[in-house]
Amino acid sequence: MSEGVKRAMDSTLESIRRKVLAGERLSRADGLALYQTRDIFTLGELADHVRRTRHGRRVFFNINRHINYTNYCVLRCKFCSFYRPYGQPDAGQAYELSPQQVAELSAEAAQRGATEIHIVGGLHPKLPFSYYIDMCRAIRQRCPDIHIKAFTAIEIVHFTRIARPRMSVAEVLTALREAGLNSLPGGGAEVFDERVHAEAFKNKVGEKHWFDVHRTAHELGIPSNATMLYGHIETVAERIEHLLKLREHQDESLRLKAADPRRAAFQCCVPLPFVPERSELAHLPGPTGLDDLKTLAIARLMLDNFPHIKAFWIMHSPKLAQVALNWGVNDFDGTVVWYDITKREGRGTNRQELTVDQIRRLILEAGYEPVERDSLYRPVLR
Repeated sequence: MSEGVKRAMDSTLESIRRKVLAGERLSRADGLALYQTRDIFTLGELADHVRRTRHGRRVFFNINRHINYTNYCVLRCKFCSFYRPYGQPDAGQAYELSPQQVAELSAEAAQRGATEIHIVGGLHPKLPFSYYIDMCRAIRQRCPDIHIKAFTAIEIVHFTRIARPRMSVAEVLTALREAGLNSLPGGGAEVFDERVHAEAFKNKVGEKHWFDVHRTAHELGIPSNATMLYGHIETVAERIEHLLKLREHQDESLRLKAADPRRAAFQCCVPLPFVPERSELAHLPGPTGLDDLKTLAIARLMLDNFPHIKAFWIMHSPKLAQVALNWGVNDFDGTVVWYDITKREGRGTNRQELTVDQIRRLILEAGYEPVERDSLYRPVLR
């Protein structure tokens, strides 16, 4: 920058800057101030400082494969364009995969170098709990070494209700782990707020159940991720409350893990931008690119006890995810291959994939060092 061009920092951010540089925790008021500022450059610099302090120039990615085993779902979340009602003749493009089909897709991914299978689906009204056990077992039989990251907290609660006899969350997670499950994704969190829950996804289990599942998983030594779906009907104040609740839960998980290393905690937070197309909230504009960058940066600054912040390029776009590497993000996700929940990058199709070479190029062009990781963020050496 030439000496004649100067940028004035928002004075309201000065106290926040001092806290960040000193490694102090930010408050609720600080989070709101970060959303309200128009000084996006200072916000980005502060988030980048935190991610570089933690990770240097490293940006993680993995070779993975997403599998959505069914889009039949008993829920009717307004933000969702994925679900199809069961048993209705106009359900169009509805499907369900057998455990053997899921295992076959997993084996194909493993042959291409994948180290992780990421599995989520709708809440199918007819499939028994044994279907999910059979799925994990079939994958483990075909792919002994692959990491199975599967089933959101919402699905886990659903499994407790369909099991015969009824099972607790701990019993469901233990049975799935014995069948091959390794970790949980973070989906289904949406925004932890009663108003938002009632208006946008009232039939879905809420905050209490979501945290109960992840708390139990951590007690059992099963690591998990966390998400926030933003850019629909929530306010920025409600986003900050969501992040604070995640931070509080992580504090407790880390405290217990320090006393017993067999326990687990959250590995990563994945802020997910709402994609309005084909949903009941299609009249909403969705978040802008600036809102995306702000939210990713604020997540990095507020979640001081989360090791990693991920930009899910499928929903952000590869180009914005690349820019976000300078806004606090240190995880680019992976190759993905197939994603049926939103179709922004697939031009209306399920096939949504980046090659390893493409991911590495995006990271290198941003000035960072690409590091292939496994699901526990350990470097993979090929």
